Amino acid sequence: MPQAQELEEGSWAWLVLLASMLSQALTLGFPTCTGIFFTELQKDFQATNSETSWFPSILTALLHAGGPLCSILVDHFGCRQTVMLGGVLASLGMVTSSFSRTLSQLYITAGLITGLGMCFSFQASITVLGYYFSRRRALANALASVGISLGITLWPLLSRYLLEELGWRGTFFVFGGVLLHCCVCGAILRPVTTTRAPGTKENLPPPSKTPVPGCLAACGQTFKRHLAFDVLVHNPSYRVYALGVMWMVVGFPLPHVFLVPYAVRHGVDENRAALLITIIGLSNIFMRPLAGLVAGQRRFASHRKHLFILAVLLNGLTNLVCVASADFHVLVGYCVVYSVSMSGIGALLFQVLMDIVPMDRFSSALGLFTILESISILISPPIAGFLLDATNNFAYIFYMSSFFLVSAALFMGGSFCALQKKERRDRLKAEGTITETVTEKGLTLEVPSENRLCPEIMYVTSV
Repeated sequence: MPQAQELEEGSWAWLVLLASMLSQALTLGFPTCTGIFFTELQKDFQATNSETSWFPSILTALLHAGGPLCSILVDHFGCRQTVMLGGVLASLGMVTSSFSRTLSQLYITAGLITGLGMCFSFQASITVLGYYFSRRRALANALASVGISLGITLWPLLSRYLLEELGWRGTFFVFGGVLLHCCVCGAILRPVTTTRAPGTKENLPPPSKTPVPGCLAACGQTFKRHLAFDVLVHNPSYRVYALGVMWMVVGFPLPHVFLVPYAVRHGVDENRAALLITIIGLSNIFMRPLAGLVAGQRRFASHRKHLFILAVLLNGLTNLVCVASADFHVLVGYCVVYSVSMSGIGALLFQVLMDIVPMDRFSSALGLFTILESISILISPPIAGFLLDATNNFAYIFYMSSFFLVSAALFMGGSFCALQKKERRDRLKAEGTITETVTEKGLTLEVPSENRLCPEIMYVTSV
């Protein structure tokens, strides 16, 4: 971070929390409104469902895949400059997309440029909370995540209104001005006085005295630092979780993209159809912080993986409601139940990752995790669009979503149970070996007191 100016957990920290909340509303909440423009873009460009689906998939994939690049920018320039750069890029992408004449131009402007800018803004605004909060970090993250729910609530309403008044080109142009408010959020992120950097910089090795490596070697070191392939190979729990979430995400974003076109296809008024996404966001405003606070309780610390798996399973089963009926009142009930499971997934996704990966490797593990996640996000809507073109039936999209979510939940649940049994067998074998060794040497084995916590358990629960 640059030269310190503000105190950790001082009065300015709460203003920074508000800026982070607004930044997440502007960025992470935005992809949910892209389904409102789906039909208009398809008509304007005379495109198929699969071709039109590439726009939201590229936008959302870049929103997650730019994590390692964002981490490098934060290390070199700080959170404030990175958030402001992201705001400029996101605004530039939306403004230029309003002049697009082909879908390829829309992919580059509203997809690539805007997605990358949003990634810089939201990830840097989350990172800065680690500098401003230590004791209340869990509470700060839970409150900041309310911004996502606010974005999911307000973006569809604004999109529907502007689309009727200005068309999609005028709406995208206005969105460019709205996204410039990320720069205002970034300006609030003053550097902070802290005795330690959050998470990963406490136990770094001393600077090497070897000569400065060349460009290629430096790139290789940076690649290894921000992408934890060694963790993927040697940590079986991380491998199971990363692959399970990657599989889950193929089905998870589909309702956000196709729910509005599905409702309109079955006779629901366009304004009421857009209201469905707003209902999901409004429910998330209350459910997401509650889920985060519940997950932060010590009694649930050892069961977060199981709670996450249950949330994924419920989310997959809930999508089958859309197949049963397209009545507006049924869809409203679907949105309420869907938001409950969605809140659980959002609150536990990174918390479970923190429980699985040591904090000194969390940053690089997160970078690889988001890239794997973005691959699924990139291919998911186009596959669903191709399926819709082939069948002309939205029911198959919700079947597809349920299949990936339910199968991912079963895979993670079965794999974690198998790993726990293996760890238990290895622990019993190790304890038996130690007992035999102590008995042979005639030593006394001290049994630890139940009231005394072992350092590893204290470390995990402190996360």
